Amino acid sequence: MLQEERAERARTQILDAALKLFAHRGYGATTVREIAEAAGLSHGNVYYHFPDKEVIFRALLQRYMDAIGQPDFPFNKVLASGTFPDNLEELGAAVRDMVRDYREYVALIYVDVVEFDGEHIRKFYSGMALSFQRFLKEHRMEGPLRKRLQQGISPHAAVMLAVRMFLNYFGVEIVFGVKDHFGKSSDDAVREISHILRHGMIRSGKPLRTPRKAPAAPGKAHALREAKRTRKR
Repeated sequence: MLQEERAERARTQILDAALKLFAHRGYGATTVREIAEAAGLSHGNVYYHFPDKEVIFRALLQRYMDAIGQPDFPFNKVLASGTFPDNLEELGAAVRDMVRDYREYVALIYVDVVEFDGEHIRKFYSGMALSFQRFLKEHRMEGPLRKRLQQGISPHAAVMLAVRMFLNYFGVEIVFGVKDHFGKSSDDAVREISHILRHGMIRSGKPLRTPRKAPAAPGKAHALREAKRTRKR
């Protein structure tokens, strides 16, 4: 048991060290030797637990996916409350906390896009719609939510859109370090985003302006005039 505990502790040290290096330097600019030094372990010890650097990178992404998939994950608890879209502000706050607490893991997603062309996270995103559908069904949210949404809008798409909006906002603010990039505080921005998601951005009762028809091409207009003259003769 003691040996297993040591092995698990060494793996944790390696992953924690690699996370900081990958998130701040990138994948290509980080060496296994640097990971070993940051973890306080020998070069050989790292290779004993992980055959190569990419396996470490994949393990970190999997660690993040496992964490956000847990039922007791704060974001999941807010979403599972069943009050969407009434709880959009709380959902926004939960996304903010998630991005803040897992900032380095979120940064790994950008590293994967830039250095691996999204190879490691593609599968996760391609299955996201199914994951949200399953989540809504498990928490009996799909039926009640469908009754509240406009016809043609699927419950999982509505939830995904809201989550993506907040993830994008706080990704820019926390990961990129651009504070108040909506020209207002993040709390005010979350309130405004929530209002737009619930009610849209067009004033209620005001019809949409019908686009003007494009003028006919000169050649076509001339042909129409000639056709009218021919009918009159």
